Amino acid sequence: MAAVGVTETEQPETEAEATCSQTQPVESPKLSDIFESGWKLHEEAESSTEPSNSDIFQRKVRRGVELLEQATRMVNQLDLFSRNEELEEIATADIKYLLLPVLLGALTMKLGNSAKRLEHVQKAQVYYMDFLKRCKDYNVMTFEFPKTVENNEESNKASVVPSSPAVGSQSSLLSMATKRQAKIERYNLKKETEAKLKDIKLVICSGKADDEQTRKFYLLNLQRWISTSLEEIESIDQEIQILKRMEGTKRPQATRPQRPPMQPFILTRDAVQAKVLGAGYPSLPTMTVDDWYEQHKKQGALPDQGIPRSRPGDQDNQDQEAENDNEADDDQALRIRRDKDDWKDTHRRGYGNRQNMG
Repeated sequence: MAAVGVTETEQPETEAEATCSQTQPVESPKLSDIFESGWKLHEEAESSTEPSNSDIFQRKVRRGVELLEQATRMVNQLDLFSRNEELEEIATADIKYLLLPVLLGALTMKLGNSAKRLEHVQKAQVYYMDFLKRCKDYNVMTFEFPKTVENNEESNKASVVPSSPAVGSQSSLLSMATKRQAKIERYNLKKETEAKLKDIKLVICSGKADDEQTRKFYLLNLQRWISTSLEEIESIDQEIQILKRMEGTKRPQATRPQRPPMQPFILTRDAVQAKVLGAGYPSLPTMTVDDWYEQHKKQGALPDQGIPRSRPGDQDNQDQEAENDNEADDDQALRIRRDKDDWKDTHRRGYGNRQNMG
């Protein structure tokens, strides 16, 4: 009985534990976990060997976009960033969230729906520009803010300064030289930043990094992505122009009526040959030349069809016309001969020939 009593006293405790486990609220995913998952999916997409239009690759890209969008909404709700603060005032654990728009832009560029390519490219451009604007506000590094074609057109309309051709060509050459020098400096800086990142990433992955090393790791990522964003915005700007030009040149094509497919056949000279060839090629219908002629004659597809044929009464008309033509020719010849005889009567032989005169 004692044993039974122990069993009865233990049973309520077990049921209570089960009830508590069922009523415990499920923890929602943390912001840091969502961000790290989205960042990891971006890195996997960057290093993936799958075709960019494959289902596996596109599912990974779409999932990464969803996670990063969710993290962006959470950051906005928490008001982690402010225009009034400096970069040093941002906590080390929060600096990485400045990468959200640029990671979204990079993944959006990998979305493979060709019908929405212009929409995706324009959205990615907004993400890249937003990232650069935040980095400019926080003075992450010194760089010149890019100008898109739309911004250039608006500025040109706002301020039109007349200049001579010589001055215009000189300024364009200076602008090209400046852009080239900026690209070279940006390329060298990017390579230097990537080398530093490679070294410090080993410490971060080992889990032994302190706060200063972690902060430096995120700042180096921001600097590397600034260089990448400047390059991407330039190529995106060119692609937008091409896509808009392609949309403008599209015209609705007239649909042609579809004809029934033609069946192959063997054209033979007579029925005997048709039987012989037909036995060897049972899948191909055969017909003789006469059958082919009769079939096309019924369809009105022969070359001489459509030309009116002469009727029995037409031949008599043609003979009568020919006879009338012959009579007209005879009358004309007779008149010419009579004119010659009259001319001889009034003119002696050699009249008008003055070459043999002495």
